[in-house]
Amino acid sequence: MRLIQNMSTIAEYPTSECPSSRVIKIAVIGGSGVGKTALVVRFLTRRFIGDYERNAGNLYSRDIQIDNEQVAIQVQDTPGIHVTANGPGCTDHVTRSIQWADAVVLVYSVTDQRSFDLIGPLHQLVARAHHADRAGAPPPVILLANKADLLHVRRVDAQQGPLLASALGCSFYEVSASEDYSQVHGAFHRLCRDMAKQAPAATTGALPAATSTAAASEKRRSPLIPRPKSPNMQDLKRRFKQALSAKVRTVTSV
Repeated sequence: MRLIQNMSTIAEYPTSECPSSRVIKIAVIGGSGVGKTALVVRFLTRRFIGDYERNAGNLYSRDIQIDNEQVAIQVQDTPGIHVTANGPGCTDHVTRSIQWADAVVLVYSVTDQRSFDLIGPLHQLVARAHHADRAGAPPPVILLANKADLLHVRRVDAQQGPLLASALGCSFYEVSASEDYSQVHGAFHRLCRDMAKQAPAATTGALPAATSTAAASEKRRSPLIPRPKSPNMQDLKRRFKQALSAKVRTVTSV
């Protein structure tokens, strides 16, 4: 795992350092204290560290194998989001992270009802931020419920997560960053595999908008433009035969 930078900017993986032909960018979003950094580090390094400094919005990268293809994974860890009177208190960095990402992971803690209540507004934020930045469908989103091992302090019912994910149209995973690496790895890896299967926009084979528009316009105009008349081929053939017959007669008479 490589730490690329802190939250001051969001940049692409340096081209000179990227050995992979494909880069997948993931933003991890959620309330404060839900374990976003623990999940990112668990996925990328298999390790769990109990205490973390306050999240600085770090961008991490690691090369992984997906279906025998080497893929560079960039994961943007974001600062915790707090609820305000006007909704989620998101920084510009969080908005830029969503616009930058190919996919988004929304995280809540099963021990914190407020972090669960924040998921709906965050999902709307993803749709708005993406719509403001680019055309087309918003990025794929998965929902992670973290700290599933803390049953004695659970505040979010086990059925609430799947119901919310179904309503939002995204996949759901209940995981424990501290106790089960396979769950965390499985959720992130399935997301990365789905993203790797998608063809890059440049290779979709679709005509550029300007080209397709011009082609459509030309197609509409073509019936209105009279085609030049071609020579009468039957008449040309008839004249050629007459000339050839006259030449043959001349040679025979001689």
